[in-house]
Amino acid sequence: MSRPLEGLLVADFSRVLAGPLAAATLADLGAEVVKVERPGTGDDTRHWGPPWTEGPGGRSSSYFECANRSKKSVELDLADPADRAMAVELASRCDVLIENFRAGSLDRHGLGYAAVAARNPGVVYASITGFGSKQGAELPGYDFLVQAVGGLMSITGAPGEPTKAGVALVDVLTSKDAVVAILAALRARDAPEAGGRGQHVEVNLLSSLLGSLANQASAYLATGEPPGPMGNRHPSIAPYETLRARDGQVALCCGNDRQFARLADVLGIPAAARDPRFATNADRVAHRDALVAVLEDALGADTVDAWVERLTAAGLPAGKVGTLADAFELATRLGLEPTVEVGKGRTPQVRSPLTLSATPLTVYAAPPRLGEHNDDLRTLLSTPRHDPPPGPRPQDHQEDPR
Repeated sequence: MSRPLEGLLVADFSRVLAGPLAAATLADLGAEVVKVERPGTGDDTRHWGPPWTEGPGGRSSSYFECANRSKKSVELDLADPADRAMAVELASRCDVLIENFRAGSLDRHGLGYAAVAARNPGVVYASITGFGSKQGAELPGYDFLVQAVGGLMSITGAPGEPTKAGVALVDVLTSKDAVVAILAALRARDAPEAGGRGQHVEVNLLSSLLGSLANQASAYLATGEPPGPMGNRHPSIAPYETLRARDGQVALCCGNDRQFARLADVLGIPAAARDPRFATNADRVAHRDALVAVLEDALGADTVDAWVERLTAAGLPAGKVGTLADAFELATRLGLEPTVEVGKGRTPQVRSPLTLSATPLTVYAAPPRLGEHNDDLRTLLSTPRHDPPPGPRPQDHQEDPR
């Protein structure tokens, strides 16, 4: 069977991570994605190295490759009339357009939402910004900056120094929000009452971060007290952290009192489950330091691997704190096939986490060289254009005052 988004054309005008990663997800799902890049330099991340990868097309940045597989790269200078005309024509034909330019930048080139939707009423036009399109429209949005001002650094790491996450987590979360919104807008476009009309989709890094803070954001809204960093501890559950064994640390999770009683049995300290300080989760949270001392005293009798084997056999969530090498090895051992080949002589890529039974994701192509598909774009734009779907023009609808 064809892939879920087979036949959709996506114009990817974005760069760096959030937008390109969203477009790459659509490519994994079968869409044809045309990545528009600056002539000569391309996406900023093409130059973000080391590390570099080597392949038939020469050296590439591993950062660029993580978010740009299965796309076609074309070089277009929006300041050049001929190139701008091709960009406008591409926008007039695509089903989805993704951009993360500063507010108003694309309007000057006839590529803002109003202009594109007037020519292409069915377009789903996705804008990704750092801080929204209102008062924050002019603020530059970088993942590290949003981690700082958005509160993530204040709850990450050990008490003391605010700490960023070890990956551009806000960009990744925002990319997933963008994909969800795009797919929802495509579904809405198919509704009979929509008449084939698309819409403007907007996501921003700050809102995606706040929406992802889950229990931490909810705790702040409930109490008015901003939470602080707790290292590997959980603010509401104990034990739910890393604990020292004889030769290293065990990651241990106990989500309820039954699990804690089972843990106490496996560790050979069944009386701990009857200790009034540890009888309920609320008790354990209140007496966390005493709890940790008791647990680590027991865990110190053996190695991490030995405890993980026993705890796992008892159905308790426990694991060794490992490296990325350990993570890929574990995923392989569990049959998850975590990597895919994207071409002979090319560095493998991480497999899409999406598994669909009827329309599996089985086609992965290498990230493109800069301008590799310039001729393909000209061929695409030279073919007869389909008439736009019927339906009211965007200007016939009153804008949401929000």
